[in-house]
Amino acid sequence: MSQRHIDVSVLAGEACPVSEVLDHVSGKWSIGILVAAAQGPIRFTELERSITGISRRMLTLNLRKLERDGLLVRTVHPVVPPKVEYTLTDMAQELYKSLLELTDWAKRHGSTVAAAQAAYDREHNS
Repeated sequence: MSQRHIDVSVLAGEACPVSEVLDHVSGKWSIGILVAAAQGPIRFTELERSITGISRRMLTLNLRKLERDGLLVRTVHPVVPPKVEYTLTDMAQELYKSLLELTDWAKRHGSTVAAAQAAYDREHNS
């Protein structure tokens, strides 16, 4: 077997959890929540106001998913009325930094990608 041979079954086994995590954190709402919570503890209503177009139900579902994934910590303060805050975990802070790097990359290369797409479309739609 050559050194370049790749056992696809091993990669498929590793890729499944990775794909699942990437699906969770790359979603439209998840990114908005992570960005909104990156500056420190944030309350549900603040999240709801800061993420344009998200419904209460969708926000709740995504918060639970991110909490389950270990990216958010939900803290309930024993006051009346109840005060609930969400904070990024250290792992989520690291992810947030990666999202900023990806955003910077997209800004730097967006026009190059658009030009490549236009050239491809011209060549393949002739």
